Amino acid sequence: MSPKDPCQKQACELQKCLQANSYLEARCQAVLQELRKCCARFPKGRSAVCSGFEKEEEESLRLKSTPE
Repeated sequence: MSPKDPCQKQACELQKCLQANSYLEARCQAVLQELRKCCARFPKGRSAVCSGFEKEEEESLRLKSTPE
């Protein structure tokens, strides 16, 4: 059995918030911040629910390093 995802609770809270607020992300910023904080506490690859943030960060870094 695989270990429990350390940020699963925060991811579930975000889903609940989004569902309760017609998927308007602006209404769930505090919950989203809690998930981001959780993801920041663990090394890359440790939390499956954080993979989207990791890809977002990689894309941001790639765009910043591309000469204009």
